Amino acid sequence: MNIEHILHNEIQDFINQNLNKDSTKLALKKNPFPEVNYSVIINQIIAKKKAKDKLPTWFSKENIIYPEKISIEQTSSETTAKYKASLVSGEKLFDGTGGFGIDDYYFSKVFTSVIHCELNADLSKIVKHNFKVLNAHNIKCHQGDSLEILKNHQAEDLENQKFDCIYLDPSRRNDTKGKVFLLADCLPNVVEFQDFYYQFTNTLLIKTAPILDLHAGLLELKNVAQIHIVAVENDVKELLWKIKKGFTKYPEILAVNIEKGKQTITKIESSKNYSARYSLPKKYAYEPNASLMKSGGFEAISELFLIDKLHQHSHLYTSDANLDFPGRKFRIDVIVPFQKKEISALIQGKKMNVSTRNFPIKPEEIKKKYKIKDGGTIFAFFTTNMNNEKIILLCTKL
Repeated sequence: MNIEHILHNEIQDFINQNLNKDSTKLALKKNPFPEVNYSVIINQIIAKKKAKDKLPTWFSKENIIYPEKISIEQTSSETTAKYKASLVSGEKLFDGTGGFGIDDYYFSKVFTSVIHCELNADLSKIVKHNFKVLNAHNIKCHQGDSLEILKNHQAEDLENQKFDCIYLDPSRRNDTKGKVFLLADCLPNVVEFQDFYYQFTNTLLIKTAPILDLHAGLLELKNVAQIHIVAVENDVKELLWKIKKGFTKYPEILAVNIEKGKQTITKIESSKNYSARYSLPKKYAYEPNASLMKSGGFEAISELFLIDKLHQHSHLYTSDANLDFPGRKFRIDVIVPFQKKEISALIQGKKMNVSTRNFPIKPEEIKKKYKIKDGGTIFAFFTTNMNNEKIILLCTKL
């Protein structure tokens, strides 16, 4: 990609004027700039559209260049990047998997200097340009394999250096293994090279996709001090593994939800055996947020929030008081035994939002069988209580 061509005022104006147009139809029209590959211009439009909500700082800045749209899709959002930057700080950070540089931009605000390494030459060039536009002058960009750069001290500013933190976002080598996700299947292989990285730092911060099982990650990695499960608007976006050289204790698990600008964090000590309390449904029902669900700390939730669980395997909670809780809250209006007579009268043909928790029938089957329409103000939880009875909770969301 020739960055200078894309930066021409006429092309930048064309990109901005067509952000709300259908890119597919636009691509079929004649290229108004024959000296530039039209697909490159169309990609700038598509990528900038994707950046609007995810990367508002980049979107609002003039003369930002965008990479292929997949890089925008895979990059951290500004929201999660800001959270990462709250976890580490110091003089020097080395990012071995730089990507589009969103994380490094925010790391540069809490570190004196940041090194951005990127294997893709075009992407490295784009990011270097963008950092200049964003006035992030304490970030240095190096193109190449970060492991080789560290091994051979290829960059003059790396020789004999120790870093306060090395940050890595390993990418999967391929997707042929479906949902099986092991860190050893990623590049760089942080499992194999963990001790190598310790030659340069005492702190590693590793980002992984939410699909990685926490227990599997702990079996592969050593010295994990903290696991941060980061959700935005109740959708888990990434897992952050903070690793300290020589750390041998049990890690702390932090379930983080960032919603409407507010941050909620629940700390779970993996060394502790939590005990859950159980009861039949009371006045209120609670559904933990996505980061808490990912943590698997269902007994801990009961103990930490002094709240009762409906059943060992029903991850719904209940109380008589309206509690402050990190998740969705409901007032229980009706408790219905899962029996034909009661069901027909209360749910047949109604409009409601159906969910199942520890229940043998899937929501789609329930809706089809009882002719339930999606939507409305009624929330129906099909679940199992502490007496192993199948029940339906008809609720109003608070």
